[in-house]
Amino acid sequence: MTVGSKVKQTLAGLKGIESTLRIYSVQSKNKEEIKVYKEALKTTESVIKSIENRIKRLEFEEPQYKGN
Repeated sequence: MTVGSKVKQTLAGLKGIESTLRIYSVQSKNKEEIKVYKEALKTTESVIKSIENRIKRLEFEEPQYKGN
């Protein structure tokens, strides 16, 4: 498994976590839980954005990783 595919696999996992957090925050009735889920969601979104930027840089620097 290449570095590029590992990073993309990590991104896919994070997007799954993001989706789960969104579902939990919508389904929860407890305001404190909703707050915690939304805070975790913000952190996850930040990490996802960072990983996406890393993938763009990786694909630019190493064209063989593009599309993998």
